[in-house]
Amino acid sequence: MESVHSDARRAVITRVAEGHWRAVADDREIGRGEASRRPDGRIFLSIDAWHGVAFDRLVEAMLAELPRPLHTMVDGTDHDSTARWERAGMAVRRREWLYQLPTTSRPEVVPPPAGVTLLPAGAADEGPLREAYAAIRAEIEAGVGWAAMPVQVPAQPAGAPMDPSRYAVAAGPDRYEGLVRVVARRRHARIGLVAVRADRRRRGIGRALLADVLAALHRGGIDTASADIDESNVAAMALFEGLGGRRAGSGLELVIR
Repeated sequence: MESVHSDARRAVITRVAEGHWRAVADDREIGRGEASRRPDGRIFLSIDAWHGVAFDRLVEAMLAELPRPLHTMVDGTDHDSTARWERAGMAVRRREWLYQLPTTSRPEVVPPPAGVTLLPAGAADEGPLREAYAAIRAEIEAGVGWAAMPVQVPAQPAGAPMDPSRYAVAAGPDRYEGLVRVVARRRHARIGLVAVRADRRRRGIGRALLADVLAALHRGGIDTASADIDESNVAAMALFEGLGGRRAGSGLELVIR
């Protein structure tokens, strides 16, 4: 064990490429670090180190070279990793709950309000979809702020093309009232953004739209979907739990400013 400690203390930390660091001791790699910039501009760090000392050396080098604020995500039950990042000066900013939703055995679903039509993923027109997304994002920014969204829900850069195959929408008479972002791969799906325009909330649109998405996933052979929800978003947790969702884990976001 002492030799492992010694190797880590002698490690040479090198920035080998943009956003990438390596820890090398005695010609052996004993750790690596990465900094990635999300579409909303936030920089997230990740470190894979064979020993705690190597972790400390890598995070020290990365924090010294990168502009702040800097973020990272850790498993909510991984107390050792959390302590390492806190030792480096990071503080817990918030918790996200991982929810698992069965695509079957849902409670009775209330249909959407009169005048609202549910369109499955891939059926939306990009223009109205982009307009609805921009309006909803502006409402979120003006309220809790987009930074309160789950880390895995990146903000769509202005002007970037949108992929209608990833969005199911609730269409009103003259605009899209709500949307769900869903990415399906093989036998699992990730539910991203579930949002309704502020002046159309509390009418059952979000519940009907999400239930319709789950039913479509089931018809496609997918039995389970997952989603991350900020622990402060009580309405979203109630929506998911009302459709059979259950907590399956958590993640902590830490930040240093």
